Amino acid sequence: MSSCVKPPIRQSNKTTPVVLLHCFDSSCLEWRCTLPLLEEAGLEAWAIDVLGWGFSDLESRPPCDVASKRRHLYQLWKSYIRRPMILVGPSLGASVAIDFTVHYPEAVEKLVLINPSVYAEGTGHLAKLPELVAYAGVSFLKSLPLRLYANMLAFNSIPFLTILDWTNVGRLHCFLPWWKDSTVSFMFSGGYNVISQIKQVKHKTLIICGEKDQIVSYKLVVKLHSELSNAIIREVSDSGHLPHVDNPKCVAKLIANFAEDDADVDAKRSFCLALAQETALRR
Repeated sequence: MSSCVKPPIRQSNKTTPVVLLHCFDSSCLEWRCTLPLLEEAGLEAWAIDVLGWGFSDLESRPPCDVASKRRHLYQLWKSYIRRPMILVGPSLGASVAIDFTVHYPEAVEKLVLINPSVYAEGTGHLAKLPELVAYAGVSFLKSLPLRLYANMLAFNSIPFLTILDWTNVGRLHCFLPWWKDSTVSFMFSGGYNVISQIKQVKHKTLIICGEKDQIVSYKLVVKLHSELSNAIIREVSDSGHLPHVDNPKCVAKLIANFAEDDADVDAKRSFCLALAQETALRR
């Protein structure tokens, strides 16, 4: 079973669903502040757990490599969403989004990449660790001190108690019995390496970056912008690596405006077509 937050009301087929992915080893709860704002803006928003992370039922211990994550997301889209979507990927979720878009371009209308981590060459030497060492390292990955430190780097100027709250929420899925197995499976598979796929993406893309991101260099954001054929950049001031957590109102507005662009164009085209037809009839 897949874990996700579904929209309370499905919109008409004329609207474009917004599908929210999450960062590395995170969950759909990452969007708990931004998703309600997207719904208030009238968008059909889905927050989906990527296979191997989050709260999906993995009792059967399926492989959690890149191909499996991609197929799982596609089957969920094909079964329930069934319309081209605006796919939103923060941090490593941007690699998930790019990989998915290249393999299933018909399922994606537009992309939103937030502080995208897309130039890492997979899990590197971690893929070659002895199994015992790998499981020990994964156990440390869910430790409170490490997660707290990572969040202190990721966020910008938010109270310590808020960071602690996000740390506790962000590691909830780590206590599921299959979390270690699925994480080690991903590690041994080699992880995401989408560098060669970036220039294959032709979809309209919005890149959102935090002004004070300490994890992904702004130079890499600019590099990504130059390699994508149809991309724009928008900066969120006073925000770190997770602007959808630091400043959910700003990010929700950027996504909503980006989603409305094509709707406005389609409306104008329909109006112009109707006007032309009416003028032709009068003649």
